[in-house]
Amino acid sequence: MKIQVLGPLHAETGGVPVVPTAGKQRQILALLALHAGQLVPVTTLVEEIWGPRPPRSARTTVQTYVLRLRRTLAAALGGQDGPARARELLATGHGGYLLRAGEQDVDAFAFQREAQAGHAAFADGDSEAAARRLRQALARWQGPALLDVPAGAALRIQAARLEESRLLATERRIDAELRLGLHSELLAELVELTVRHPSNERLHSQAMVAFYRSGRRSSALGLYRQLRRRLVEELGLEPMPQLQRLHQAMLSVDPRLDMVAQGGRPTPTFDLYAA
Repeated sequence: MKIQVLGPLHAETGGVPVVPTAGKQRQILALLALHAGQLVPVTTLVEEIWGPRPPRSARTTVQTYVLRLRRTLAAALGGQDGPARARELLATGHGGYLLRAGEQDVDAFAFQREAQAGHAAFADGDSEAAARRLRQALARWQGPALLDVPAGAALRIQAARLEESRLLATERRIDAELRLGLHSELLAELVELTVRHPSNERLHSQAMVAFYRSGRRSSALGLYRQLRRRLVEELGLEPMPQLQRLHQAMLSVDPRLDMVAQGGRPTPTFDLYAA
């Protein structure tokens, strides 16, 4: 069974799509997939679907949803043993249900595994491998996590965790590519990212360095002023010390800003001027 949650929900077995159309069944399938190989208690499924005040019939209704999912799986699996294989795939455990899918079958787990390899390569100073592995990981995303799945508390937490991992992988991939001297190639993407994340100081530091190394120091300084104004007006905060030191380094044309692209420690861009 193959399941995708990094974007619209998609699942198939034997090449046959098995994604239900009903929203609550999609919630159950997504939550089970994100806990592949683990028992998910019925209480967790009930709270996910109905929140803290479920109807009295909640447990029975969950059983009905699981039964419908199994029927869909059985039809996709085919043959006389389809129903038995469906019950084995979507198993009933003590107080809950378990989806017998391996982590390699769910794109979220594959993303996390590849992203970890990319982070490790960056820490080892191999920027080329880091950029390649992180690009591979990020290519698995087809949109926001669980894009078309109604989300209760549990799925909202899972989606937020995945999105934060995606952002961190993106930032580290850009760090690696800046070290490879790809600053000009990154400009358009970084402009888009800073618009989408207007208060993210790490992305702004990367955009500033990319502008600076592309011979556009005024754009880099303007980006800092824009971020500082937003932070002060909306949050009453000054930029982090790392970003302030980066700004001062650009004002003084610090040669270290260009040296970083040629080698040195595998330091994230935001920490180039950490204390």
